[in-house]
Amino acid sequence: MAAIRFQNVSKRYSRHARRRFLGSFLGKSFRRSEEGKFYALKDISFTLEHGESLGVVGPNGAGKSTLLSLVAGLSWPDEGEISVEGRVAALLELGSGFHPDLTGQENLRVNAAILGFSRKQTVERFDQIVEFSGIGDFMDEPLRTYSSGMVLRLAFSVAIHADLDVLLIDEVLAVGDQSFQAKCIERIFELKRAGKILVCVSHAPQVLQQLCDRALWLESGHMVREGPVGGTLEAYQAYLTVGAGG
Repeated sequence: MAAIRFQNVSKRYSRHARRRFLGSFLGKSFRRSEEGKFYALKDISFTLEHGESLGVVGPNGAGKSTLLSLVAGLSWPDEGEISVEGRVAALLELGSGFHPDLTGQENLRVNAAILGFSRKQTVERFDQIVEFSGIGDFMDEPLRTYSSGMVLRLAFSVAIHADLDVLLIDEVLAVGDQSFQAKCIERIFELKRAGKILVCVSHAPQVLQQLCDRALWLESGHMVREGPVGGTLEAYQAYLTVGAGG
């Protein structure tokens, strides 16, 4: 059985998510109105086995982040079926769940707990996480004094030291200096060699080419193409070039 399986998955959202008076809201609910609904994803099917890595490409609004949120279990499909085996670590927003008034050390411990670390595991892996992040001199400072790159370092470092089976990344490798990016990529290769699954959203084809075996191209919520990373990225880049030229 595949470790990740999407079968004819669709996800809808309201186009105008503004607040309404209670009476109006209830009226629309009872009528089961579909007015203002749109498909963020429509009829998406793919599978991933242990050790495989998938890059997801497409323009803004194509449904890439929606796909990641469904894999992570942060939202649910309106149609179709999803199955995900194992523990998921998601880097979907920089510092998601971090508190600016807590120190780096305190945020590390809180985020580790959110990701399922036991207290013993947090103690055992604390020094490794700090060393990987490269921000040891600032661990006792409040997070509000950190740059976005430092927050990324800490968030990524905690996530990749979790007992994960699936790692979801949404553009976060675009932040940080080249040496840290290289260290992140090497760590991801270690996870792949250990049989972990990577699903990565990025507008940087060179990153996806380096990290991923396969790629999925989304356009307005529809899957245009899915297959080996080289051919899929080549087709997508050719499409962008034609669009820019036309």
